[in-house]
Amino acid sequence: MKLTSPRFSTMLPLVVALFSATGAVEADAQTADVAGEWTFTVTTDQTGVTNPMVTLEQDGMILTGQYSSETLGNADLSGSVDGSEVTFSFSGDAQGQTIDALFSGAVDENGQMSGTVDFAGGLLTGTFTAIRSDG
Repeated sequence: MKLTSPRFSTMLPLVVALFSATGAVEADAQTADVAGEWTFTVTTDQTGVTNPMVTLEQDGMILTGQYSSETLGNADLSGSVDGSEVTFSFSGDAQGQTIDALFSGAVDENGQMSGTVDFAGGLLTGTFTAIRSDG
């Protein structure tokens, strides 16, 4: 088919659209790499500021790891990564009471994480930021 043929001119916009759409899908599908050790700063109105340590292991979009703080002790966590969005949860122990925690946030272009945290089904909420502590 010649580049000047009428058939080529009709197909060209379709071909360009196809390649553009494929590129957009691939760009959106890229999952952030969050594996490693993180230092979190968690802020709530009721408890003030705490600095838990979080170790994340990543297998594709699946997260597992360990949460460690003076307030909730050590707990295994699980979660997921979807693009730059990160979510993980765990059950901690605060003075003999089991407290469920849910962290939801995103990784920014500098590789830092920030978002919201929900403890005990919304009885305590706050925000967090996190930076890598392993380099």
